[in-house]
Amino acid sequence: ARLLKRCCHLAVGTADRGPRRLRSGVVSAWLSLHEEVYFKNLSKQKQKEVMEKNGNNHKLRVCVATCNRADYSKLAPIMFGIKAEPQFFELDVIVLGSHLIDDYGNTYRMIEQDDFDIHTRLHTIVRGEDEAAMVESVGLALVKLPDVLNRLKPDIMIVHGDRFDALALATSAALMNIRILHIEGGEVSGTIDDSIRHAITKLAHYHVCCTRSAEQHLIAMCEDHDRILLAGCPSYDKLLSAKNKDYMSIICMWLGEDVKTRDYIVALQHPVTTDIKHSIKMFELTLDALISFNKRTLVLFPNVDAGSKEMVRVMRKKGIEHHPNFRAVKHVPFDQFIQLVAHAGCMIGNSSCGVREVGAFGTPVINLGTRQTGRETGENVLHVRDADTQDKILHALQLQFGKQYPCSKIYGDGNAVPRILKFLKSIDLNEPLQKKFCFPPVKDNISQDIDHILETQSALAVDLGGTNLRVAIVSMKGEIVKKYTQLNPKTYEDRLELILKMCVEAASEALTVNCRILGVGISTGGRVNPREGIVLHSTKLIQEWSSVDLRTPISDALHLPVWVDNDGNCAALAERKFGHGKGIENFVTLITGTGIGGGIVHQHELIHGSSFCAAELGHIVVSLDGPECLCGSQGCIEAYASGIALQREAKRLHDEDLLLVEGMSMKKEEVVSAAHLIQAAKLGNTKADSILRTAGTALGLGVVNILHTVNPSLVILSGVLASHYVNAVKEVINRQALSSVKTVDVVVSNLADPALLGAASLVLDYTTRRIY
Repeated sequence: ARLLKRCCHLAVGTADRGPRRLRSGVVSAWLSLHEEVYFKNLSKQKQKEVMEKNGNNHKLRVCVATCNRADYSKLAPIMFGIKAEPQFFELDVIVLGSHLIDDYGNTYRMIEQDDFDIHTRLHTIVRGEDEAAMVESVGLALVKLPDVLNRLKPDIMIVHGDRFDALALATSAALMNIRILHIEGGEVSGTIDDSIRHAITKLAHYHVCCTRSAEQHLIAMCEDHDRILLAGCPSYDKLLSAKNKDYMSIICMWLGEDVKTRDYIVALQHPVTTDIKHSIKMFELTLDALISFNKRTLVLFPNVDAGSKEMVRVMRKKGIEHHPNFRAVKHVPFDQFIQLVAHAGCMIGNSSCGVREVGAFGTPVINLGTRQTGRETGENVLHVRDADTQDKILHALQLQFGKQYPCSKIYGDGNAVPRILKFLKSIDLNEPLQKKFCFPPVKDNISQDIDHILETQSALAVDLGGTNLRVAIVSMKGEIVKKYTQLNPKTYEDRLELILKMCVEAASEALTVNCRILGVGISTGGRVNPREGIVLHSTKLIQEWSSVDLRTPISDALHLPVWVDNDGNCAALAERKFGHGKGIENFVTLITGTGIGGGIVHQHELIHGSSFCAAELGHIVVSLDGPECLCGSQGCIEAYASGIALQREAKRLHDEDLLLVEGMSMKKEEVVSAAHLIQAAKLGNTKADSILRTAGTALGLGVVNILHTVNPSLVILSGVLASHYVNAVKEVINRQALSSVKTVDVVVSNLADPALLGAASLVLDYTTRRIY
């Protein structure tokens, strides 16, 4: 029929052009249609092969049920992912709850705008906004859902979160033998939502959680570890790429033309169903504080929980909808909402969005009351647990407004959806539907989890050297999984651009090698303020590198916490975690490379000093009239024993034709280096040997000074020259040191890459022991 229609249409257009043209047109139409059918069949064949390869006999029929604007923001990225792979999935969408209520913005429209076909709309909310209405709403949903699920017959239903609507969904699916995938189980918070979330967990067959502690809670609740996926929050897949988009037009649309970024507040507060009276009182105090604070504020209406009607009355009583400083709205589309909170001066309220999603932007948050008690939060959140006075909230606003915090990835790294889709494809529909709960011994359970952490958690390490810039993915065990090396650019702009580029590439690559990046550690020469992540001033080897904030641009680009420290300190941290310093209370590390640096660990902690200048061991003076050092002084250890010092002496001997001995040769264009001096000394060049002895003695005297100052039990020599100096250092200690410190151990580091391992240690030590 299609061919006939096409040929007829063609015949009408070509009838006046003769039979040959008509015949040619018909043949073209036939070939075009044949080609279309061929490629359509080929596509089906490929889809079949892909499904067979993954062990599926048919497409997985997935039902996604969304109840309100909040859960849709988490489910939408998964829905887009499912829709993008029609060869594997069929998607059905059920909309119910407050999506369909005018007072809450008729938010089902945003699902239609996202081009999803809504299979069923269920009006399930019984109005009244009190405890009884919530119970009746659950009952109404339970009455209506069976008919819908009988018609759809999904293989799996995806349920999100902890709302009473979600409990009705999970109960219906479980009783009708439909597999349930629960998103965001295992988390802890206040109000009745906590109990509902855990109830859904017990009904669900599969679990997608956002944080390591949530995974631990699910395991503690005896859920099968093999059916738990630690994926991160799906909304973070959009959040972490959203901040750099156009946002001024959105701010102006919702808050007015005269509002600037970081100069407005977003307020979102919901009733606490277990203590409605207190939450309404707190909402009153919040509005009073916001009025007094006198900043433009976007106030969103509360959700449909019991107590919301009373909160709306408080808003109207205080004239919020007509106040010149306030904009009160029922709903903001999620894409626009994340731009508003990303560029706000502060967010205030008790929404989970404040303690979860907003951390991705480093926006300061004031979390009020007990609704989010127990949630993991980043450093951007200030808690006001019991706001008994307006002044307490006002003071919190004064503390938080306008600040900017590092981006937090507690709840996700931007790759949740690919993990979830892969997890869905792995579900075997032939497995028994009946849930099995796991009751393992506690010790075995903890052991398995620690092994999992060791295998997957890792750091992004950056080593900023005088010549090369190196970036590596380093595992918890100290294994360098992947390493990237580039020449270090000469200018500040080029250097920072290259660091960002290499870090972004490495972070992307980490997903393919099954590594979860916890943060970025940076090792660099010079004096560093590790608290602020700023290079105060660098060595002469790294030009244009003073008063440089490394933490902010890298954290903003990668949405990861960033630590920065001096390369000597990083070498000491590497030894403490992976090397000879492991378990040693007091030790010193000396780096003998292009320059001389080091780090001091005292009582297991790294010493930085009052002005971050501790452990500048290369600039211990061992002679008042010695050679000039790069620091401008004379007689420093570095002026004698560094690679630059040895290269200077080698060049002097070469210029005087005293360097080369029998067995040595140099090409005309070859640059004289410290390696040539060492080679000459080994081949019997007495002058070269004398220079190395002097260098070793200078280093040994510096070590003696260190022993008399901090009295470590271990001295670790690190770097390319360490093995050439170790014996000389021991000799000087035996000859010059006090008898009480002569027993110190002097060893050569066995770490292949202490700078990168130390930078990784900055991340691994802090992130794994951090408590929120």
